[in-house]
Amino acid sequence: MGAAFPALHAVGSAPLYPPDSKVNGEIVGHGDFRYRVDTHWGQLDPQKVPIDNCHEMVIDSKGRIILLTDEPRNNLIFYDQSGNLLDAFCNRFPGGHGLTLNDEGGEEFLYVTDSGWFHDHKHPNDWKYFSGNGFVSKITMKGELVFNLGHPQTIGVYEKGMPFKPSETAIAPNGDIYVADGYGSCYIIQYDQYGRYIRHFGGRNNSDPNYQLKTAHGVTLDTRNPDELQLIVTSREECSFKFYTLEGRYKKTVTIPGAMVNRAVIHGKNLYAGVCWSQIDGKAKAGTGYITILDENDRVVSNPGGQAPRYKNGELSHQIQEVPFLRHGHDVCVDQDENIYVCQWNGGRTYPMKLERI
Repeated sequence: MGAAFPALHAVGSAPLYPPDSKVNGEIVGHGDFRYRVDTHWGQLDPQKVPIDNCHEMVIDSKGRIILLTDEPRNNLIFYDQSGNLLDAFCNRFPGGHGLTLNDEGGEEFLYVTDSGWFHDHKHPNDWKYFSGNGFVSKITMKGELVFNLGHPQTIGVYEKGMPFKPSETAIAPNGDIYVADGYGSCYIIQYDQYGRYIRHFGGRNNSDPNYQLKTAHGVTLDTRNPDELQLIVTSREECSFKFYTLEGRYKKTVTIPGAMVNRAVIHGKNLYAGVCWSQIDGKAKAGTGYITILDENDRVVSNPGGQAPRYKNGELSHQIQEVPFLRHGHDVCVDQDENIYVCQWNGGRTYPMKLERI
């Protein structure tokens, strides 16, 4: 293991979009899944703990909520469930995008995906992004590096010139690592627990539509049926989740018309996901994010911030944002009381908020 990443706090910029008092306390959601919005949860002093994009969140065995940002002065921020700061450190992931927690024999590890897209932090109000090299890091909960997974070309999986800009990982019970090359070549790449290549599937130019992936933004281990574990892969441009076996065999597609979804998050029997954009007239419209919740039968049961789900003859109607309390919902995590915590990409440096289940 390498040395722990150094803590590095520095002066940051004030949020461009401060929490909106108009929606604080508002009730959102539908049916049995309704929530009270708390826009003040998680607010910190940006002069001490700056953020940029807030990409993903997980909850560890101690109940701590861990936030990944692409602000390299503190990529990882640890909260308690009241929104108080516990720790902030790490300066290794300028394109920090994906965060996966995995328990390995009683010890938890974090898998951090750096997409290679990074923001010019020398000019924080210039929202231009630059392209670097993507990679995946396995680290301890203290930030010690275990290993990196680099460009698949280095092991002969990709041909020269194929881009690798990973967005997410999922970890199987046997330790196999699935990497979603969401902003690169859109393959799902399977490695063993030591980072040795096994297989890959999907891709942007696949002739089989069942394996075609368009922005493979997320990959998630679906544990709802312990006897038949499966992978849920996000094909965001298609507003879809595609389901595969752990060996990469296609099973089904679940499409949510109009919802450009990010990674699937499994809690209990339900699937939760942040919606980055509402798709209007076939295009993503900026600032139109919300959250969607599906039951075990793949039916949308609630859209906090979005329109109520409407089914006609078994088909889900097109959905868009209705209550604009989110700009771009990038990820959610769900606690033991079924409260939702949501963070945003391109949210104007706003910290995560809480949706309290009612």
